[in-house]
Amino acid sequence: MSKLLKTAVKCAFLGFAAGLFLKLFAVDILTVSGKSMLPTLRDGQTIAVSKLAYGPVKPFGDSVFFNWNKPKVNDIITYLHDGNLVVKRCAAVSGNTLEFSLNSGYNLIVGSKKYPLSENQYHLLCRTDRVPEGTVLALGDNPAQSVDSRAYGFVPEKNVIGRVIIK
Repeated sequence: MSKLLKTAVKCAFLGFAAGLFLKLFAVDILTVSGKSMLPTLRDGQTIAVSKLAYGPVKPFGDSVFFNWNKPKVNDIITYLHDGNLVVKRCAAVSGNTLEFSLNSGYNLIVGSKKYPLSENQYHLLCRTDRVPEGTVLALGDNPAQSVDSRAYGFVPEKNVIGRVIIK
């Protein structure tokens, strides 16, 4: 094998290894599937996700090794739910107050924002007046099309594996 070919093979291998490392641990490029985040994110839109925003992600896992940062209200986050990668907005974090209203239907009030609930969603969430420690409330921007924390409850912070950085 010629010296030039050996160098090219080494460069290709190092490039592949660096790309794999970046994909597993640093940045992921994803395509949005669905309408749950309209109008912020569109179906088919390409986004970049920082996998280092909240802590080092376990390769091929659904959580971080440890958290060095926590999601903030309004961050657009990614996490695994039922084996699917989900993109939602962090509507509330640990300790935030939750209020519920029955005026004009079932509603969840977080700060100054009001989110519609179905009767089942209301009964799932109404037992708590604060976001439990170590969790976040993750909601889609398009409530009519979103399956989110209103349907399956709070998301553990350790399962938040990224933050959308480019949309």
